[in-house]
Amino acid sequence: MRSSDGSMGNTQRNNAMQGDNSQAKSSMQHQARDMPTRASDGRLIGPNGHTVYTFARDSSNAGTSACYDQCAQNWPPLTAAPTAQATGDYSIITRTDGTRQWAFKGQPMYYFARDAQPGDKVGDGAMSGAWKVITP
Repeated sequence: MRSSDGSMGNTQRNNAMQGDNSQAKSSMQHQARDMPTRASDGRLIGPNGHTVYTFARDSSNAGTSACYDQCAQNWPPLTAAPTAQATGDYSIITRTDGTRQWAFKGQPMYYFARDAQPGDKVGDGAMSGAWKVITP
C-alpha cells in the first residue's frame, strides 16, 4: 500500500526486497546444484565430495578422454547427466561408450578409485605426476 505521498510503506518495501533476495538466492542455489564441482580445501571436489583430477595424457580442449578400460576403472570419469549443460569453465565431452564426462577448462575430470573417503587425495602426482588434483 502506498502512503499519501505515493511512496511504498516500509513493510511493503522490506517485503519486496526480501522477495528479490530470495529469488536471487534461489537462482544461486540452483546454479550451485548444476555445477559439477565445488571448491573445498583448495581443490575441486565432485558431487560425492571426493577429489577430482586431470590426466596429463588428455589433450586440452580436444573433447576426448585418453583414459579407458583399466585406466577408467582406476580413474572413474566424473560423468555428466544427459540433461547437464556446459557452463563457464565447465564443458562436456562424449566418451567412446556414449557417456558424457565433465571437463574443467578443457581437461576431462576423474575421481581416483583409491580415494576411500571425501577429502582423500591419494592420486595426486600418481604415474610420475600425470594425475593432478584440480585447483580452482
